[in-house]
Amino acid sequence: MELLLIRLGEHHPQRPFLERELHWTTAGTRGEGRLQKKFHEFYSEEEFQILWDISLNIGTWSVQMDGLLLTERCAVIIESKNINGRLHFDEKTGEFFRINAAGEKTVMEDPRVQLNKHIRFLKQFFQMKKINLPVSGLIVFTAKDCEFASKPHRASICKTYQMIEYLLKILQAFPLEADNKKLAKIKKMILANQSPYKQAPLCTYYFIDPKDLLPGVYCRHCKSLSMQRDQRSWICSRCGARDPSAHLLAIQEYFTFVELEITNRKLREFCGLASRTVAKRLLIQLDLDSTGALKNRVYHFRE
Repeated sequence: MELLLIRLGEHHPQRPFLERELHWTTAGTRGEGRLQKKFHEFYSEEEFQILWDISLNIGTWSVQMDGLLLTERCAVIIESKNINGRLHFDEKTGEFFRINAAGEKTVMEDPRVQLNKHIRFLKQFFQMKKINLPVSGLIVFTAKDCEFASKPHRASICKTYQMIEYLLKILQAFPLEADNKKLAKIKKMILANQSPYKQAPLCTYYFIDPKDLLPGVYCRHCKSLSMQRDQRSWICSRCGARDPSAHLLAIQEYFTFVELEITNRKLREFCGLASRTVAKRLLIQLDLDSTGALKNRVYHFRE
């Protein structure tokens, strides 16, 4: 997202939205980091396994779980939510909303709905794999400045500092179900069935015309599109930094932003390269699939 913003002009209409997206994504990542750090305090005399950032699917039904605690009693899905302000759960209407420091009200998706979907998914997933293990869940609000103005009765919702106690309380409600060997097999099976989330190219996802992207090769030192080809390396025209592999990031950007195939001409346009020969040499060096011959050759991202 940071690199995409660098390639957009200062007055691009999508820029304010993308900046907000980056802010929320960064805040969410920090929140998940706080959650994982807090989990280091979890202790149980019974066997347990913790998995983070789990992506599974049943056919076209895909889910991504921030955390999954596997125990001999049950599996607990841990959902991380980084939302600040005063948080309201309206029991009558089923609405969830936040009121920020300025008094602005924002209606959001109720995180209980997402958690219930994930619980339903994991129960079905376990049933398909012939695993007899109950499934529960916990929603953890990780923002440091959030406050519960109201909270549903009997809902497993807490703040980061409360997480360990809530997890232990959930576990106490279930009898022992799995032995140590079975638990290890369940973890191995889940990891073997990981299905990484496939994101559409960001220009497609955010309705950006690829022609709006500024050309150039990114300099990691001064964070600008100012790298120039210098013999068999790259040198920054602004800070003088050298980076022989700067084009690798540029091609990765193209696949992430635009599409999963590239040609000599498209590479030159994206990187601001003048030499067709240099572009050809750079593409040949990569582990890419290709179709066509000579001038019509298309290079494909390898899964």
